[in-house]
Amino acid sequence: MNKAAFYAALRWRAPGELGMSFSQPQVNGVEAILDEAGRRDISLLHLAAILAEAYHETGGAMRPVEEDLNYSAKRLMQVWPARFPTLASAEPYANNPRALANRVYGGRLGNVGADHGWLYRGRGLAQITGRANYMKFGLADAPDRANDMATAVRVLFDGMIEGLFTGRRLSDFDTVGGSPADSGYRYAASRAIINNDVRQNGAKIEAFGRSFEAALREAGYGGDGLPGPEPCDKGVVVTFRPHGPRRGPENEVPGEAHRSSPGFLGRLLEAAAAGLARWVK
Repeated sequence: MNKAAFYAALRWRAPGELGMSFSQPQVNGVEAILDEAGRRDISLLHLAAILAEAYHETGGAMRPVEEDLNYSAKRLMQVWPARFPTLASAEPYANNPRALANRVYGGRLGNVGADHGWLYRGRGLAQITGRANYMKFGLADAPDRANDMATAVRVLFDGMIEGLFTGRRLSDFDTVGGSPADSGYRYAASRAIINNDVRQNGAKIEAFGRSFEAALREAGYGGDGLPGPEPCDKGVVVTFRPHGPRRGPENEVPGEAHRSSPGFLGRLLEAAAAGLARWVK
């Protein structure tokens, strides 16, 4: 695989797709995912779907992130209107992440202890939330390990391949009647592997997946896995300008990393995603 061609293809995607440049931390995250794909012999389209989810879940950072639960009282009323119907009900939890986590996650998602909501808040490349989900990946006794890159990559791959996040898996979204390499992939629908917010975010995953797919093809990634990896040419300078993630829940569906206000690139992505969503409808 020609790594220089891969990153160049991502940098030169058409406006409204990725069209991005990467920082070194972002490159490190992408490389960790590519290495894992090589070890597991992941098909090209499944790898594109994995990269698309990691990009979306981390707000483009491509590194493990931790859920940010620092909200104003007014924002809490918007995010959880049923839980915080009035300003008075929200104020005790405003700018109080630990108390908020225990309030909104306590008593569900396998959380039974008084501090479980906080202890098992969202972490990783694909946000896992709640003790029951941490147990699936052997992390209940050491939840902070979900932020280690090697562990985060393992969780991302195991969860998407085996259906450990929502019960849906990568193979569920191969086009019926052909192999993934020949018949395409249903990226938008595959958002259900991580989170059941397909209507809100499926179009974004579609755009990200197609961009990563095109870059992998241009780089010579094998249809059945990663052929002998080549190091990126040290003469090639890759400049990254990540739009840093703002991490925290935006709705009652746990497990999604959240992003900062988009810059110019982000606005292009949002516009493209909205257009694609209208087209899909």
